[in-house]
Amino acid sequence: MIGSRTGLPAFAFAAALALAGCGSSSNSALSVAVIGEAGDPFGTGLQRPLAGQLTHAATTEGLVSFDEKGRVIPALADRWIVTDDGLSYIFRLRDGNWLTGDPLTAQSAKRALDSALDALKDTPLELDLAGIDETRAMAGRVIEIRLRRPMPYLLQLIAQPELGLVHKDRGAGPMRLERDQAIARMVPIDPSRLGLPAIENWARRTRRVDLRALGGPAAVNAFNDGKVDIVMGGEIQDFPLTRSVGILRGTIQLDPVVGLFGLQVMNDKGFLADPANREAIAMAIDRDALIAPFGVGGWTATTRLVTPSLDGDLGTIGERWTNQSMDERRGVAAARVRRWEGNPAPVAAPLASSDAQPVRLARKIFQRSPKAPASTSLAERAPQLVLWLPGGEGADTLFDKLSSDMAAIGIRLVRTQDAATADLALVDDIARYPRAAWFLNRLSCRARHGICSTEADARAEEAAVTQSPAERASLLAEAEAELTAANVFIPFGTPIRWSLVRGSVDGFAPNTWGWHPLMPLAWVPK
Repeated sequence: MIGSRTGLPAFAFAAALALAGCGSSSNSALSVAVIGEAGDPFGTGLQRPLAGQLTHAATTEGLVSFDEKGRVIPALADRWIVTDDGLSYIFRLRDGNWLTGDPLTAQSAKRALDSALDALKDTPLELDLAGIDETRAMAGRVIEIRLRRPMPYLLQLIAQPELGLVHKDRGAGPMRLERDQAIARMVPIDPSRLGLPAIENWARRTRRVDLRALGGPAAVNAFNDGKVDIVMGGEIQDFPLTRSVGILRGTIQLDPVVGLFGLQVMNDKGFLADPANREAIAMAIDRDALIAPFGVGGWTATTRLVTPSLDGDLGTIGERWTNQSMDERRGVAAARVRRWEGNPAPVAAPLASSDAQPVRLARKIFQRSPKAPASTSLAERAPQLVLWLPGGEGADTLFDKLSSDMAAIGIRLVRTQDAATADLALVDDIARYPRAAWFLNRLSCRARHGICSTEADARAEEAAVTQSPAERASLLAEAEAELTAANVFIPFGTPIRWSLVRGSVDGFAPNTWGWHPLMPLAWVPK
């Protein structure tokens, strides 16, 4: 028996777009600023900045895409079904052509999809998609993705910008990019050019979206001056700038995202060689006080690597140090710093195996070097750690709070602008799908960002191939426990993502992915 999840056909998309324009008296371009650097909208490769991801997704859609609310909607595929066992997704491609004029066929779509998947080699996103067994071109305009195991969030993954499909070096819209110096003028493509039914008065029913990338202060000033209608891509380092936005100019929109927000340990040298010392840093941070100066309502602090209560979370991994006050935690952490000051050159033994209580996992088996000469003062041996943070007033506030937390246990924190020289580095990344595997893949050795745990990777790899959902959840919990014991990442809580949106704007909505596609903004408001 076949279960189904069917999308709207392509002509329904065009009809909706037409209705959106009815009664409008103006289709002047909408101006969007994305926080970043001037060349970002024209970036290439897998590591595109946000502005480049937005323009790429708008010009190179995949089988499916996202609407403004973060829901999966039809793109090159106008409908799909999922078999009852969850091991096969069958997509029916829309009628029409590639932008080159070539027919959109199952064979051409399969080649484009295979190419997009191949380009992900050795990236965390490749790990996310490891459950794909093969792609198959079936009759006419039908393409199948076969899986090794069920992937409940496959549609969210193939809607990512990296899975946009390219044919003869060109995407298939729904927009085209016209560059005007540092501005990416995004023009909706008439459906008739793609072999779809023509829409009467298309040019009057849609509008161009002019996108540019600006630094945080410049973007907010442009919004306050009425030069842009939306500012996207706001992160914590620029959040204090929103204080200048008056209620009559627009609204601050916060996305209810989950993901990684905290400090990545970049090396295991000196004080950081001992997992217990890395834990001491995590213990000393007052997470609620860290974010309090920003006044972000609803922000959730956590000591877990994986956001609590996601799908598949067994609840066996809890918050850390819940039976200790902040003063007690800092007392334990300060004692570890003092112990290191007396014996500053430990050589770490292998990490312990997994356990359901991650705080107990780190085994403190170390070979100590001889004590430093008595003539060396403890102040001279006090650990100094180098921290990388992005620029911005918000990052300055973070540094001040973290410096105070570290000083409370005897650590001196210094800041660098060169991430390559850092001992600790801020990670601020939104989850692409709400599962533990996303977090583990981003902290894996394959991600090549800071220190990692091969034991945790091994458990995550076992989870990726098991057919049992219960066993998979158990293995992912073990992997999280291994990473927690290794103390390779020091979580703060959920990421902060904000936008500025003028009240007259349609086609924008906060969503769990923090993703705001450009095509919905091209619909002329009613």
